[in-house]
Amino acid sequence: MTSPAGLPPTGGGSGERQRLKLLAVTACPTGIAHTYMAAEKLSQAAEQLGVDIKVETQGSIGAENVLTDNDVRTADGVIIAADKDVDLSRFAGKRVVTVGVAEGIHHPERLIEQVRTAPVHGGGGSGTSTSSSTNSGGSGGGKERSVGYKALMNGVSYMIPFVVVGGLLIAISLSLGGHTDPSGGLVIPKDSFWMDVNNIGVIGFQLMVPILSGYIAYAIGDRPALVPGMVGGWIANTGSLYDSEAGAGFIGAIVTGFLAGYLVLWIKKVEVPKFVRPIMPIIVIPIVATTALGLFFIYVIGEPISWVFEHLTDWLGGMTGTSAVLLGAILGLMIAFDMGGPVNKTAFLFGAGLIATGNQEVMGMCAAAIPVMPLGQGLATLIRKRLYTEQERETGLASLFMGLFGISEGAIPFAAARPAQVIPANMLGGAVAGALAGLAGVEDAVPHGGPIVAVLGAVSGVPMFFVAVVIGTVVTALTTVALVDVSERRRKGQPMVDGLAPQPELALAGVSAGAGVGVGVGAGSDGLGAGGGTATAHAPAPRTESTPVSAASAADASPDATADRSADASTDASAGASDDDEVLSGYLTARTVKVRLDSGDKEAAIREMAGLLAATGKVTDVEELVAAALRREEQGTTGLGEEIAIPHAKTDAVTAPVVGFARSAEGVEWGSLDGTKAKLVFMISVPEAAAGDEHLRILALLSRKLMDTGFRERLMTAPDEAAVLDVLREIR
Repeated sequence: MTSPAGLPPTGGGSGERQRLKLLAVTACPTGIAHTYMAAEKLSQAAEQLGVDIKVETQGSIGAENVLTDNDVRTADGVIIAADKDVDLSRFAGKRVVTVGVAEGIHHPERLIEQVRTAPVHGGGGSGTSTSSSTNSGGSGGGKERSVGYKALMNGVSYMIPFVVVGGLLIAISLSLGGHTDPSGGLVIPKDSFWMDVNNIGVIGFQLMVPILSGYIAYAIGDRPALVPGMVGGWIANTGSLYDSEAGAGFIGAIVTGFLAGYLVLWIKKVEVPKFVRPIMPIIVIPIVATTALGLFFIYVIGEPISWVFEHLTDWLGGMTGTSAVLLGAILGLMIAFDMGGPVNKTAFLFGAGLIATGNQEVMGMCAAAIPVMPLGQGLATLIRKRLYTEQERETGLASLFMGLFGISEGAIPFAAARPAQVIPANMLGGAVAGALAGLAGVEDAVPHGGPIVAVLGAVSGVPMFFVAVVIGTVVTALTTVALVDVSERRRKGQPMVDGLAPQPELALAGVSAGAGVGVGVGAGSDGLGAGGGTATAHAPAPRTESTPVSAASAADASPDATADRSADASTDASAGASDDDEVLSGYLTARTVKVRLDSGDKEAAIREMAGLLAATGKVTDVEELVAAALRREEQGTTGLGEEIAIPHAKTDAVTAPVVGFARSAEGVEWGSLDGTKAKLVFMISVPEAAAGDEHLRILALLSRKLMDTGFRERLMTAPDEAAVLDVLREIR
C-alpha cells in the first residue's frame, strides 16, 4: 500500500516543515545520454531547492537506482521524464507529473514546483500515458508521446527480432537449398537440411504477428493483456478460422493489440468482491478478455475480411485483358498495402493462379512489386540516417537482404511503426514497379518474386524487371524519407531542433532501443546507480575541489582494467603515481588530455582527437578511427549542448578502450541542440568486441557529470594538463 497523496508533510513537535521528498524516473528510447542528463539536472535542481529526490534511470544498460516500495510509500510526489513507456501502477495514490525527457533536462525546477499540485495517479493503467497526470501542470513542453504511439513502438520493438531471424533464415534456405519449379515456385527438397532451416524461419514469421499484437496490448493493459493480445494476433493471422484464404496480417495484429489492451483496462475498472480481486489479473481478466476478443474477431471482423478477399479476386479477374500498365499499378498497390494480409494475398494468388493458364505476365507484375517494400525501406534508412534509431537502421540492413529474396515482410516493422508514412510510400513504389513491369511485358514462371527469381532464370525480360524494381525501390525510399521528415517536423512544431529524438541522442550501434527494457546492471551494481548523482539529494553541503565527488564506485572498473591496475601496482613503485593519473577506469590518462584544441571545425577536431588517442599506443589505424567517428556523426550529432561534445566510435582500429579530452577556447561548431559551440570535447573509442556495456557506462558517467555547472567551470579554468586531470578525477 502506498500512502495517499496530499500536501507536503509537516514535522512533529517542533512545528518545522519537513523537507519535500520526491521520486523521479528518467528514460529515453534510443540511447542513454539524455536519460542521465535529465537525472542529473533533476538532482541538481532538487539540491538547490532544498528538496530530497531519488531518481531511477531506465537506460540501455537497464534500470538503475531502482525505486523501492519504501521509497514510494514515503514520497510526496513523482516526476516521470521519459519518452518511452514507464510503469505507473506502483505510484498509485501519489501526485505524478509526466513529461518528455527533454523537459527534465531543460526545466527541472519547474517540474519540482509542478509536482506539489499535480493530479493524483489513480493506478488505472501501467503506462505513462494512462495517468490523469499526463502533461500535468500544463507544462506543454515535454512533447510526450501518446499512449498509442508508445504501445505501437513497444510491439514493434519486440516483433523486430522475429522478423529478422525468420526472414533471414528463409532467405538463406531459399538461396542455398532452393531451385525453381514451375508448379511450386522456389522449391526446397523435402527432408533436406535446408528445409529444416526454412521451417525454423517460418516459425519465426508465424510468431511475428502474435508478438506484435501481444506487446501492444501489454503496453496498454500490463500483464493481464499479454495473453489476449497474443491469442488475438494469432487468430488475426490465421484466416482459416474465419473462412478466409489469407489472414489479416500485421494490420490485424495492430487492431487486436489495441482492442485487447483497452478491453483489459475496461475490465480492470469493474468493481468485484474483495475475495475475487487476487485472481482477477491471473485468471479472470485473461480468460474473459481472450475469449471475448477471439470470438469478436472470428464472427465480427473476420467475415468482412473473407468478403474482401473473395470480391477482390473476382474484381481482378474482370480486369484481365485491360491495360497492362493499369493492371500492374493496381496489383503493385495491393501487394504493397498489407504485406501478407488479405489484400496482398489476393493479388499474389491471382497472379500465381494465372501461371497455369499460360499467362505469366500478371505474375511478372507481382514479382516486380514484391521486393520494393523491404528494399525501399532499407534504402530509406541509409539515405536519411538521422530519422531512424540505431535499431531501425540495423533492421533496415536486414530488410535489404530480405528484399533480394522477395520477402516483403521485411518492411513490416517500418509499416507498423509509422503506418501513415510508410504504407503510402510502399504503395506508390509498388504501383510504379508493377506498372513498369506490365508496360515491358515482364513474365514470371514461378509464384515468387524479387531479384532471386530473375537470378535463378524464372523471369523473362530480366533487364526491364530490374529497372522496374530499382525505380520502384527509389520511389519508395524517397517518399518514405519525405513523409517521415514532414511528420517529425510537425510533431516537434519546429524543424528538428527542440526535440531530443531521434538524431541528437547518443544511440549506440548494437543496442536495442525499442522497448527500452535493459538486462544490464541493476541498482547499485555499478556507479551509475549507487553514486552517480541519482541517489537521494540532501541539503546543500559545502564542497571544495580538494574533496571531489566520485561519479562511480569501485565496481565501475572492468575486470581487465582492475587487473591492469593491480599488475601495475605490484610491478614497481612508480605505478602508484600512474594510477593517480587514471580516470574512467584508466581509459583517460595524462597522455590523452590536451588543454588547447587547435582545430576550428568538427572534422579537424575529430582528427586531432584521434591523434591524441594514438599517443597511448592503443590506436592501430588513425585514419580508420577518424572515419568511424565521422560515420557516427553522420547518424546524428554527438554535440550535447552546454558547450559539450562526446564523439565516439566502435572500431577495431583501437586495441583497447581509450578516452581523450581536449578544450577549445573559441569553441567548435558541432550542431548541438542548443546552438552552442563545443568547448569541452571528450572522444571515446572502443574495439568492436568491447563495445557493449562498457561503451554505455563511459557515456553515462560523462553525460551525468557534465551536467554539473561547477564541474564544467573547473574544467574550463584549469590552467594546465595536471589541473585538468585533477578535475577529471571526479568522474573516475
